[in-house]
Amino acid sequence: MTNLRLGQALTTSQVKGIAFPRDASKVEIIMAQVAHARDTTLPDELVDLARAVIEANKKLGRRIAVAESCTGGLVSAALTEIPGSSSVFEAGFVTYSNAQKMALLGVSEDVLDTFGAVSIATAWAMAQGALKRSGADVAVSITGIAGPDGGSEMKPVGTVVFARAEQDDDTENVVADLRRFEDRGRGAVRLQAALCALELLLPESLGEE
Repeated sequence: MTNLRLGQALTTSQVKGIAFPRDASKVEIIMAQVAHARDTTLPDELVDLARAVIEANKKLGRRIAVAESCTGGLVSAALTEIPGSSSVFEAGFVTYSNAQKMALLGVSEDVLDTFGAVSIATAWAMAQGALKRSGADVAVSITGIAGPDGGSEMKPVGTVVFARAEQDDDTENVVADLRRFEDRGRGAVRLQAALCALELLLPESLGEE
């Protein structure tokens, strides 16, 4: 795979096989060259970790699912960047609103009213809902505050909660984690959240090898 920086030219061998229309602008040509060389729309670190998740779970014959709120499908997008991910990735639920957390994942209104959308209780309910509705072997959920608005003294911007649920696990054994990422912008918070979610899907994080 070839990684390019802005202003870096491709060699003749790298652009071989790309056909450009005669009226294509320089910008269009450069964009096509970069896409051909890299063949991914997401940051390398995210795609590399997603590849590790797919390969590791494929070896174990395990299928995975994710339930996302603040990441808005970023984890699902990273997983499906990987060729052959369909043998591992079962489903991705993007439940941005509380209404959809209830409708698609079965999160109770009482949980949302009592603890809020960004809470261990809600994240755990989201993970359990994704596991049940997808039939996957393991599911990870993400809910948080990416900013720039929406934060509070108790839950500042950068607060993200994760949970992981597995088939045949005791539903009373809550596996969840609350992180507070540095507020370096909405994109940075979402990226860090997606990376953490992917790490939770690695077999090593489950005590398996």
